[in-house]
Amino acid sequence: MTASTPARTRPSIVIAGGGLVGLTTAWHLQRTLGADDAAVTVINPTGHMVYQSLLPEVASGMLEPTDVVVPLRRVLDRTHIVAGRIAGVDTAASSVTVEPAHGTTTRLRYDHLVLALGSETKVLPVPGLVEHAVGFTTVPEALFLRDHVLSRLEAASQLSDAAARRRALTFAFVGGGYSGVEALGELETMARSAASLFPQVAPDELHWLLIEATDRILPMVDEDLAGKATVALRRRGVDIRLGTTVDDATDGVLTLSDGDTIPADTLVWAAGVAPHPLLAELGLPVDDAGAVTVDPTLLVTGHDTVWAAGDCAAVPDIVTGGTCPPSAQYALREARHLADNLTAVVQGDRPTPFRYRLLGEMLTLGRHDAVAQVFGRHMQGVLPWYLRRAYHIARVPSVRRKLQVWSDWTLRQIFGRDVVSLGSLRRPQLPLRSAADDQQTDDTSVG
Repeated sequence: MTASTPARTRPSIVIAGGGLVGLTTAWHLQRTLGADDAAVTVINPTGHMVYQSLLPEVASGMLEPTDVVVPLRRVLDRTHIVAGRIAGVDTAASSVTVEPAHGTTTRLRYDHLVLALGSETKVLPVPGLVEHAVGFTTVPEALFLRDHVLSRLEAASQLSDAAARRRALTFAFVGGGYSGVEALGELETMARSAASLFPQVAPDELHWLLIEATDRILPMVDEDLAGKATVALRRRGVDIRLGTTVDDATDGVLTLSDGDTIPADTLVWAAGVAPHPLLAELGLPVDDAGAVTVDPTLLVTGHDTVWAAGDCAAVPDIVTGGTCPPSAQYALREARHLADNLTAVVQGDRPTPFRYRLLGEMLTLGRHDAVAQVFGRHMQGVLPWYLRRAYHIARVPSVRRKLQVWSDWTLRQIFGRDVVSLGSLRRPQLPLRSAADDQQTDDTSVG
């Protein structure tokens, strides 16, 4: 009598987070592992991923929100998607606690867990900051800023008081890194274009303010290139305050460390990010910044089934030393390598160390201007501006989104960007409530 061979149980791979790292890891696992090799689950609060590098163009009307949003279920067609959030991890029981968007809390068992929780805006205890500032990491924030800047132009066109006009037309950005510089550059370009629609507003009335705590902007590029970007922005009238912080923002009046006081209706907070706060509650090793520590193979220190990459992980940089920066360029490569290591482990092989050398950096300054540092060569002007666009089109997940981004950029390049405020579209109950109020007033007056 021949003994039957027991059926092999598929290992379960759970990915916590559906951002760039989570989506990329799952997508590569779909390509390298068959349906019988592993069961992959992605847990994310929403059913989509946001390509954050293009948020400045969404804010400035060069792209639409759908251009930078990737539906997880469409791209990850062989992956189980759970809309919810991770509430806890039990490494001893190899399980995660999930709070779904709908339904009751549940537990999922895993053979391998990938932490791809990303980061969130780093908020400092500045009085008035939370009440008056807006961040720049999400699509709603980008759309709000587009509408808000246009609304300030509209308001200024109707104001006669000089102080009120000055406050309405002051746009302050805190943080001289990627997000702050690109957001300011794109929105300044949009506002200058839109100002032509308001004869009562002169372009030189717009006050664009960039506040940076250190002695330079753009710490991710060489100092001389950052200097060129600084000169280019100042030539456009941008007021750049280096070595300066915001000490108070109560009532929208900025008190700066240099002693200046500036009333501003617009305050954009782009002063860095911090690893997801949940990481500190999981009982896993974290560094001083709150990021999970991992070894060169991207395994969490002291664990052989828990992995991490991206902004939430302190990944050793074995090429240059230290840890890898929390940038999309590194996160993308880390995710691919993590997927390759998971595939190797599932197939009985050993994981390999992550190794990557930075190719360069590119960022837009708006107005067909950009700076780039590629293979040690420095560039500024229109060429790096086009190179940046080509790079991001190549990196946007899915062919459909690539074509959308390319077509929208091209059409708006020819016919101009959208400078229409769509705030009312995101308050769909407002017309109904307004109609009800009007009719109630009419009924009262008739009575």
